[in-house]
Amino acid sequence: MPEMMKMPRRPKTPCKYPGCPRLVPYGRKYCDEHERQCHGERASAETRGYGREWQKARKFFLKRHPWCVRCKAKGRLVPATVVDHIKPHRGDAKLFWDEGNWQPLCKSCHDHKTMTEDRNVEYKY
Repeated sequence: MPEMMKMPRRPKTPCKYPGCPRLVPYGRKYCDEHERQCHGERASAETRGYGREWQKARKFFLKRHPWCVRCKAKGRLVPATVVDHIKPHRGDAKLFWDEGNWQPLCKSCHDHKTMTEDRNVEYKY
């Protein structure tokens, strides 16, 4: 009987730390040196408030508001997939759960808003 053939492994990928030339196993972000430096850069989604209760509220909100408000303002009907906090909550639970501070957006509009309007502000959780 022929010997079992092993599947090839995925290639290593570059460390995500700026300027680091080291390769790391597929699925890891940083090399050992930079893992220690970058570990814990951002709290987990659940720690930031996006746990089970948020997922239920998000799903219910998107059922009631199915279209991206920014695309709709431009005359396009694009399904909303993200519930955006109009004013970033920065860990403020009252602002986080205020539905008046929520808007339905498609991922593209949400990513654009985050990179232009919400960036370069220190987040504290």
